[in-house]
Amino acid sequence: MTAPPVSLVIADADAMRTLAARVAPGCRVGDVVVLSGQLGAGKTTFTQGFASGLQVAGAVTSPTFVIARVHRSKVGGPDLVHVDAYRLGGLAELDDLDLDASIAESVTVVEWGEGLAEALSEEVVHVAIERDSELNESASDARRVTVTWPSGRGG
Repeated sequence: MTAPPVSLVIADADAMRTLAARVAPGCRVGDVVVLSGQLGAGKTTFTQGFASGLQVAGAVTSPTFVIARVHRSKVGGPDLVHVDAYRLGGLAELDDLDLDASIAESVTVVEWGEGLAEALSEEVVHVAIERDSELNESASDARRVTVTWPSGRGG
């Protein structure tokens, strides 16, 4: 069960990071944040802001080739596990990453995880990022970001 989604228009990458930094404190240990959107939509940019909001160590870059990275908390909060499921062939390969071993101490963000990563936790936050075709051409970096929280939570 989920709460009603919240949809916002984000003007650029800095605004994306700011939004994500505000979303992060609403997440709890054990949460899985599933990011969806086309290639280049801003999933890694969102994760960079999210990492800032969680106050974790290390530069956040796309984990496309390493599949998963762990960023340790600098403040005694939850660690961030950042996963890129783009190259994974399905749930079995996601399961091979043994992410469930770290779920209890972390917040896990999964890029390209829609339809796959929801199996990792009962507490899933969905973040859909899309270029907004309704916006005027001068706002070419604009995105529509829709956040759907688990039931009873609003971030």
